[in-house]
Amino acid sequence: MRMRTLVTASLVGLSLVATQASAGAAAGDPLIEKQWGLQQLHAPEAWASSTGAGQTIAVVDTGVDLGHPEFSGRLVPGATFACGGAPGPCGNGDWTGPDGVGQESDVHGTHVAGIAAAAAGNGVGIAGVAPNAEIMPIKALENGSGTFEEIGAGVRYAADHGANVINLSLGAQPGTQVLTLLGLQSATKDAIAYAREKGVVVVASAGNETAPLCDTPSWEAGALCVAATDSKEMHAFYSNLGVKLNMRAVSAPGGSSLEDCDADVWSSVPRGMGKPECGQADYDSLAGTSMAAPQVAGVAALLGAQGRDAAGIEDALISTARTPIAGLRGVYNPVYGYGVVDAAAAVASQG
Repeated sequence: MRMRTLVTASLVGLSLVATQASAGAAAGDPLIEKQWGLQQLHAPEAWASSTGAGQTIAVVDTGVDLGHPEFSGRLVPGATFACGGAPGPCGNGDWTGPDGVGQESDVHGTHVAGIAAAAAGNGVGIAGVAPNAEIMPIKALENGSGTFEEIGAGVRYAADHGANVINLSLGAQPGTQVLTLLGLQSATKDAIAYAREKGVVVVASAGNETAPLCDTPSWEAGALCVAATDSKEMHAFYSNLGVKLNMRAVSAPGGSSLEDCDADVWSSVPRGMGKPECGQADYDSLAGTSMAAPQVAGVAALLGAQGRDAAGIEDALISTARTPIAGLRGVYNPVYGYGVVDAAAAVASQG
C-alpha cells in the first residue's frame, strides 16, 4: 500500500490565476508580503526570541532541490528511500531521485521545506517560519507517492541522524487507520514511535478529503495532526478535521485552493518549476494540509532552539494555540483541534 503527498488541486495548476508582486515587497525577501501565513502564525513577532538556530527539520517527502538558493549552506546530509524496490538509501534526498529525472508532482518536498525553513533576508523569494533552522532532505516518495516501508525508513533515518523535528506532509486514504489499529500495517507507525522515543517531534498533515478523522500517519499517537486554515483563519474546505484518539491536533495556514495564487501558500519549488500562472520560476503557490504541517514544524523548531524537549514543544504548541472567533487558547474542538498555532505566544510561554 502506498501513501501520497497531501496537496489540493492547485498542485497541478488548477484554481490559480497570475498575480504580480507589488512595489511594497520587502527588499530582503521579495515575496514575503504574500506570506499571509507568517502573520496568521505571528511568526515575525516570535523571531525576536528564536529563529530556530541549531535545530534540524527533516522533510520526509518527495525530496528537495539541493541547489535552491533558499537552502544555501543550510542543508544537512539527507537520504533517498524511494529506490524502486531496491534497498535504501540510494541517494542524498535530491528531488530528482536515483534516475535524475524530476517529476512534476515531486516539487512538493521543496515547497514544504521552504515553508518550514527558507532563509530570511537573502534577497530572494520567501522567508521560512524557522529561517535559521537546517533542513534534512529525505526522499521517501517518487512521483508523489511511496510505501509505508519507504516512509518508515525515512523517519528512522531522520531520528538516527540528528533531526529534532520530522515533517510528514503525506497520508494514506481515509479508512487506512484501521490497518494500523489492527496491527496489519505498522512500518510508519512504529517508526514514528521510535522517533518520539528518541525525543523527536513528529508533525503530520491531517489530509485533504474533508473527512472527519486525521489520516494516517497523522492519526498515530506519536504524531501531531495539523489541519488547514485559509487566509481568514477559517477551516479550509478540503481539510480533514483534527480528530484522532488522543486529540493531539492543531491547525495552521494551508490556503484556500479556490481563489488566486495569493490566497494559497507561497514557497520554493525546484528551480524552473514554478507555474506560469503564478509568475515565478523558482517559487509557487499551493494549498493543502501539506502546506499547514511545515508551518507547525517551523514553530516546533523555534521552540526547540529555546532548549525545550519534545514534550515541552508539543505542550507549548497546544496550550497557546487559539480558536478563531471564540478567542480561546488551548481548548480542543474537532474543527481546529486545539486551535491555530501561535508562534509568538508559544515562544513566550513558560517551558
